[in-house]
Amino acid sequence: MLKALGPQGYLINVARGSVVDEAALIDALQQGVIAGAGLDVFEKEPNVPEALWRLDNVVLTPHIASGTWQTRQAMADLAVANLQAHFAGRPLLSPIPEWC
Repeated sequence: MLKALGPQGYLINVARGSVVDEAALIDALQQGVIAGAGLDVFEKEPNVPEALWRLDNVVLTPHIASGTWQTRQAMADLAVANLQAHFAGRPLLSPIPEWC
């Protein structure tokens, strides 16, 4: 996938650290396989590989992609709705499968 981005492509990951092979990404960045990366999540959070810190073609942020007022409000609303469902004996809106 990184090769498909090409030397002018950028990888942006604000989803989950586990969706990107960090070792392969670091190699691709160092070798010029891709132009750069913007990372908001990491494979072993909160630990960020030192190699990423050293690269000039990488922007690192501390997992703030969801940090908008609208997103945080939606998160709070979902938490309240799940509590209401639980205490009313209804199924949760967003159950965690391994806890069900």
